[in-house]
Amino acid sequence: MHTLGTGVTSTLDPLGMAAPIVHAQVAWMLHPQELGERMAQLSSDLLQLHWHTLHRLLGLEHEEPIQPNADDARFTDPVWAESPSWDMVKDWYLVFTHRAQDMLYDTPGLSSAERRRAAFWWRKWLNAVAPTNFLWTNPVALRKAVETHGESLVCGWRNFIEDLQAGNVRMSDPAPFQVGKNLATTPGAVVFRNRLLEVIHYTTTQPRVHAEPVVIVTPWINKFYVLELTPKKSMVRYLLDQGLDVYITSWKNPDASMSETRFDDYLTEGLDTIVRVARELSGAQRVHAVGYCIGGTALSMYMAWANRHYGPEACPVADWTLLTTLVDFHKPGDIEVFIDEASVNYLCSQMADKGYLDGKEMAAAFRLLRSNSLIWHYVVHGWLYGEAPPAFDVLYWNMDATRMPRAMHEWYLKELYLHNRLIQPGALTVAGEPLDLSAIGQPVYAVAAVDDHIAPWEQTFKVLNHVVGDKRYVLSSSGHILGIVNPPVHPPKRKYWADTAHRSDTTAQWKSRAAEHAGSWWPDWMDWLKPRAGELVAARPVASVDFPALAPAPGSYVLES
Repeated sequence: MHTLGTGVTSTLDPLGMAAPIVHAQVAWMLHPQELGERMAQLSSDLLQLHWHTLHRLLGLEHEEPIQPNADDARFTDPVWAESPSWDMVKDWYLVFTHRAQDMLYDTPGLSSAERRRAAFWWRKWLNAVAPTNFLWTNPVALRKAVETHGESLVCGWRNFIEDLQAGNVRMSDPAPFQVGKNLATTPGAVVFRNRLLEVIHYTTTQPRVHAEPVVIVTPWINKFYVLELTPKKSMVRYLLDQGLDVYITSWKNPDASMSETRFDDYLTEGLDTIVRVARELSGAQRVHAVGYCIGGTALSMYMAWANRHYGPEACPVADWTLLTTLVDFHKPGDIEVFIDEASVNYLCSQMADKGYLDGKEMAAAFRLLRSNSLIWHYVVHGWLYGEAPPAFDVLYWNMDATRMPRAMHEWYLKELYLHNRLIQPGALTVAGEPLDLSAIGQPVYAVAAVDDHIAPWEQTFKVLNHVVGDKRYVLSSSGHILGIVNPPVHPPKRKYWADTAHRSDTTAQWKSRAAEHAGSWWPDWMDWLKPRAGELVAARPVASVDFPALAPAPGSYVLES
């Protein structure tokens, strides 16, 4: 009977949106005393709100009984505070929203994971029904319609139709951007290509460079050029100007023909291949590897694999840098709401039908994690205010989604997110080698971001509890992208904390020692990396007889849709 119920629930609610909320409702009904206490608190809130509303309607000043959360930008327009009627609409919405969320986070009789799921899905519904999202309950939209004599509504309807045709709520206007023209313009060449990746070798900008090259392993969820946006934002160009020799992965955007491509293939034909190409083309015995997001997770697995496959003394990577990288998936952030047996099985069945996971589905899931800022903000500004989507390079890159091969992504979801096997010594075997993170003795420089909702910094820190060797940990302000795409600027926009880390450290112990610095963490990284990258030698040609230039950077794979 239990199995039948589970099967029906999985069929009707494959992503587990309704079930946690129903479970929370049942749990509260089974705890009447706690429910009564919460209802009494709500009644007290409503009495205060009634009193506040009466004062405002009489034209009297009165202290707000409730305030939006610090990161809630929906009610920043002065009309929400200055107009008694709109102030009432805002306050009643916030009272019920905050109280409901507090109750769900504290639901008795549910596991912490079930509470988080219930709170997440209920919050998504509350965000969707916010008064700011509808014309007749959004005073700013009504004001704009009057001021523009209806033009804002005409433009909003046009934006709605264009979003409908695009199959997405657009965050950026794609028209001004073209990869290879005004994005990803650093000179270089594709010096190797196989079915999974193009290896891009960049033209050096200094007459003398460090002898050992830098190899960057990018995520295959999105395209590589997030690290190569514009000259001022380009990490690649910054590294070149620092006298480093740089190679980067540009992954193939898979289609149904690559359905059976496995993670083993990504490791051997991807990571091991770019390391080999960089070594052979540069003549260096070792490289300095960098991995971003799941590119960093893959690099972590490669490091464990290479230390066993080649041996610690012959490992071709001298040291490694991780950027917002998870290896312990016990608490992987808000994405956890999508990770349970039923949800993963549903996603796998969807991939089995097509042979891949559509990049738009992945992007939609990540946008849903921050629905107010990544969905409803653009609905309101585009559809209700009639504003054209902004021309913003990072948002354009974010919309330039890629697909995931079925076999690789199914393995990744089950073995890492669902079963968390990477931190279990010997539990995973990749390309013929059992993986053990404690076998990694090369120095590591790990970077995380304070506001990262994809790879929470407290969880990224845990890689340092599993590997040996020298460790430096850096915590940047901002989030998953802007915490990394964080070039030095004057005056400084951001800050970071940095210090040596130890295998036994907790996040609190490290944070208590870490010094705070203004600006970008990139110069700190250079102070760590450049002394390790070998002596200065004459800059090398971008290609060679053995590795001829197959195409100018940024190559052809990045242009595939």
